[in-house]
Amino acid sequence: MKPIRFVFVGQAKAPFFRQAEDHYLEAVNRSIAATRVVVKDARAGRPAERNTAEGRGLLERLGPRDFVVVLDGRGKMYDSLGLAARLRVLVEDPGRAPCFVVGGAYGLSDEVLARADEIVSLGPGTLPHELARVVLLEQIYRATAILRGAPYHH
Repeated sequence: MKPIRFVFVGQAKAPFFRQAEDHYLEAVNRSIAATRVVVKDARAGRPAERNTAEGRGLLERLGPRDFVVVLDGRGKMYDSLGLAARLRVLVEDPGRAPCFVVGGAYGLSDEVLARADEIVSLGPGTLPHELARVVLLEQIYRATAILRGAPYHH
């Protein structure tokens, strides 16, 4: 199985978000190797300028063999079983490695969206990016539990 990478913009500011990220990343790592890469967030400028700067940082962290899954409200929604099935395909692909990308406070640049191999949504509502990261990590953990037949998923 290929390891999973999570590429996020900026460090989580609130301690409870950092703790939740750490908790679920550790939980995912009990099933499959997973790493988190944090790209510096742009602190000044208009939203479009920030997205462009952050997008450059994200694109620099993506390799040609990465299967890039970006989170965006316009993406495909999966239920837990569907996400588990999709994750199985991604981690078993011998040629590419799954890489989940979450943008900053203003989302993702057009360049990052264009680089995406798949666009996924966590639901119809808008989430703060720090919460979206936690929800993504929890959902990936839940998917790994489903794949292992563990009792976490109810």
